[in-house]
Formats: sequence, structure tokens, C-alpha cells
Amino acid sequence: MTTLVVVKKAGQVAIAADTLVTFGDTSLSHRFEANSKVFKVDTPAGLSYVGMAGTVAHFPVLRKAMAALPKEQLKLGSRDEVFDTFVKLHPLLKETFFLQTKEDDNDPYESSQFSVVIANASGIFGLYSYREVFEFKEFWGIGSGRSFALGAMHACWDKAKTAREVAMTGLHAGCEFDKNSAAPIEIFTLKMKASK
Repeated sequence: MTTLVVVKKAGQVAIAADTLVTFGDTSLSHRFEANSKVFKVDTPAGLSYVGMAGTVAHFPVLRKAMAALPKEQLKLGSRDEVFDTFVKLHPLLKETFFLQTKEDDNDPYESSQFSVVIANASGIFGLYSYREVFEFKEFWGIGSGRSFALGAMHACWDKAKTAREVAMTGLHAGCEFDKNSAAPIEIFTLKMKASK
């Protein structure tokens, strides 16, 4: 799977991910393929970084689906905007990319099958399969190495000076202890918008 984190601290947001891809017992390291788990999205409000955990098939599908939306509909600057954007994406994912929307017989909604984190100048967000959206105050992680990353980020929070430092600490822990995560690490940072 992966270790992927988002952090907000000291006027900065950061998103970081490992670069290992695994297929059962086989691993595909950065040496053999770029394996970027984070991509940029240009929205009317500015640049966002989107990271995903899960099947490798999700990465090109979500990138292409987001690129297919008219730019004015691609809004990721608040919890409601993230929700609205992914509701608009859902029919496209089903009809154009053949997304299998069923996870369980008792599903309350059709699933988008994604675990996504988003970082931009407005904050850090998480989105899960039924389009549940969270806006995190400090940090969060997804993927198989998230527990290690969350523990490390929690432990360093008070001493760390920047979002980048917290994110790197989380990723180093994920890569050290999760068998499905490995360096090199990709990290992107943005300056937060000033609070009103």
C-alpha cells in the first residue's frame, strides 16, 4: 500500500508520500518506476496536491477524471467544495472509467473506492469511499503505514517547527516499519492563506 501524510503547521501545509508500489509479495521500487503517489491539480483558487492510497489503477483514473472536469467545477478549498467536486466526479468515474462502486451488500451509498488526502493553501483534507470529507486541524495519514506515521507525527508535534518537518518524521516512520512503504520520499509544501 503506502504511507501518505498531510500536515498543517506554522503557516505551512505539507503533503508527503513514499514511492514503493507492491503487488502481493512483489515490490516495484522507485529505482524501476517513478511511482509518484501525489499529483498537482490547478483549481480556480490555486494549486492543490492530491495523494492517494489503494490500487495503482486509481492513480491515472483520478488524475484524468479531475482533468476532465471544467476548471470552474474543480474546487478543493473547503470541506464542502471537496465533497461537491467528488460528487461531480462520481458519475464520470462510473461511466468513463468503469469504476466498480460496490464494496459490500449493505453499502449505504455507491462507493468511489478512494482514500485521498488533499493539501492546498486553504488547509488539509481527507476523502474516503462514500465521499466522507474531513478537514484536519493538524495532521493525518492514509495507507498501510499510517499508524506508524500518525504516532511519529504526534510524538514530534510540539518540537517540530514546520509542517515539512512533521511530515518527514511521519514518512520516515512509515518507511522504517511498514513493509509496503519505502523511500525515496516525495514532499510538497505550500504557504497557508492568511486567516480572516
